Amino acid sequence: MASMDLEKVRILVVGDSGVGKSSLVQLVCHSQPVLNPGWTIGASVEVKIHDYKEGTPSQKSYFAEFWDIGGSVDHATSRHIFYNPVHGIILVHDLTNRKSHSNLRRWLGEVLNKDHSNNGTSRHYSSGDYDPEQFAGSHIPVLVIGTKQDQLDSNRQTIKQISSIAEECGADEINLDCTQARHLAPGSTNAVKLSRFLDKVIERRYFARDAGGSTQVCADYPYSTNW
Repeated sequence: MASMDLEKVRILVVGDSGVGKSSLVQLVCHSQPVLNPGWTIGASVEVKIHDYKEGTPSQKSYFAEFWDIGGSVDHATSRHIFYNPVHGIILVHDLTNRKSHSNLRRWLGEVLNKDHSNNGTSRHYSSGDYDPEQFAGSHIPVLVIGTKQDQLDSNRQTIKQISSIAEECGADEINLDCTQARHLAPGSTNAVKLSRFLDKVIERRYFARDAGGSTQVCADYPYSTNW
């Protein structure tokens, strides 16, 4: 199958401004670090070809689109236009900045409540807007990633413990240094977690089943995205 014919999934990469989302996406999609990334205004998109269920008879290649959403508060009321559709969410925080971690609840709430913005009732999303029961009903796969691991000192290692939001979402958690390609090297624990997350995203997008056991394919993109 030609690469242009591959089916796609759309993954939102969200988190506070400056936590390293662009560096992370560069590392994930191109297996090499970018040392001086620019600030993202609006959103930028990178693409990775992922082999679903690699090494099994069910293996199949898909495009994974990573939508790097700018985290500036100046665009908080307008970035909802990038939130539909969403098949997976990567929540990114800076391991040296506890506030960026606590703000992940607000980011998840913002994405889950995107319909409020679409209806013209945009508002500031506080940490209380994330409802675990609401998330449970969405079934959207989530991955939590902590960046700047290299900047942690021995007195701050406790921040690396699994976060409550990861536990609530049933999400894997990765901590890494985006300037080191080896942190996502093939076969590494981090790479396995990322691959497992992408498999979950594809599973939900194309192979979700209803209560009667029938396969339910989610509605396709409301616009054309050609790569």
